[in-house]
Amino acid sequence: MTTDAPQVPQTHSEPPAKNENGRLPLHTRILIGLVIGAVLGGIANYFSEHLDLGKVLEVTDTIGRVFLRLVFMVVLPLVISALALGVLELGDLRRLGRVGARTLIFTLILSASSVAIGLGIVNLINPGGRLSDEQRSQLLAQYAKDVASAEKKADEAKSLANTLLDIIPENPLQEMAGAVDGSSKGNGMLAVMFFALMLGVALAMTPERTGTLVSFLEGTFDVSMTVIGIAMRLAPYCVACLVFGITARQGPDVLVTLFWFVATVVVGLALQMFVVYSLVLLGVARRNPWQFFRDISDAALTAFGTSSSNATLPISLRVAREKLRLPPEISRFVLTVGATGNQNGTALYEGVVVLFLAQVFNQDLTFAQQIKVVLMSILAGVGTAGVPGGSIPLIMIVLRSVNVPPEGIAIILGVDRLCDMCRTVLNVTGDLVLATCVAGEETADVTAATVPPAA
Repeated sequence: MTTDAPQVPQTHSEPPAKNENGRLPLHTRILIGLVIGAVLGGIANYFSEHLDLGKVLEVTDTIGRVFLRLVFMVVLPLVISALALGVLELGDLRRLGRVGARTLIFTLILSASSVAIGLGIVNLINPGGRLSDEQRSQLLAQYAKDVASAEKKADEAKSLANTLLDIIPENPLQEMAGAVDGSSKGNGMLAVMFFALMLGVALAMTPERTGTLVSFLEGTFDVSMTVIGIAMRLAPYCVACLVFGITARQGPDVLVTLFWFVATVVVGLALQMFVVYSLVLLGVARRNPWQFFRDISDAALTAFGTSSSNATLPISLRVAREKLRLPPEISRFVLTVGATGNQNGTALYEGVVVLFLAQVFNQDLTFAQQIKVVLMSILAGVGTAGVPGGSIPLIMIVLRSVNVPPEGIAIILGVDRLCDMCRTVLNVTGDLVLATCVAGEETADVTAATVPPAA
């Protein structure tokens, strides 16, 4: 196996207006699908009394799930092969430690900034104080049944010591079985990633007898990316169906009632994405933010349509390789780890929800309690399953910690999926920003090591 030297990131890669075959670029087709799905879903919701909406949704949901199942089908082999090969291609275990440390530092900085922005926006806008007692009671009654399953998962939460211990899997196959949908009794994807990490370390330490296994992992990675390529051909149509189902079911009523809450979430996410990420890209990676956001549009739109970081991981890997031109050993390692560990959008959202519900129930959180919310939201962001709705049980744990009624989560369940779509975009974008920054730092180190000092 050959290992290429890290490439210097290219800051300009103008995409063509159309592909070679004359078709619109994929991100444009996905965007068109999103708009068409949302418009038709809104129309279907408005005329729901005159339509057999159940049968229509049965068809559209099935089409939408085709794309998700094709992607989820290869998530596990892709994660294991990408992370193991990423560790192996880093070669020197000291370099692995350096890349890992930089990944952790950037993750903590970006997560902390996102939660701080969320709390600041909530205190400024005060969305919870704008909800009337009547609206609060109606929402609690409407979504009370949906709280039961989330409360059950929150009750099953383990202690911090056991949570950390469960990162090391006793049975990797058992963890793999429940990792993708979040049903694992252990730490799910984190445990799978630890297994892949150790596999990569062991391969790097025994190169003389592992050529066949390395070839198998390389083949697995290539085949997984081929399946993703097939799935992406269906993405514009399937994403349109997924968005249609969301808008047809929910309609505008819940959104109008919780307008200030949704607005607070969106403003916080936008500040983190377009202000913080832009500054980090300029200052650390020396990248043009506008060009960066154009390059990652395929991954961002897929994240919005699927509400799943896990489902978007294969597209992120492809974008990092083809558009951002990141070294594969860096992007494979950082993006695979980041899909579970660098959940900036989820951390921000959890902080906003906790303070919003505290305002709804007229509970003033002290500065110390808000700092506690910041820390717990950062940690909860790391432990959140990268699937739709995966943050709800952990939000309830944070609510309990600051004495806010956890059943209040019912108030925001109606708009959680819409917010989930938006925060998944930030999660995925944050992973790509993280990979770009780490790659930039590593490239600078390599350049400094190879350029002889001036006489």
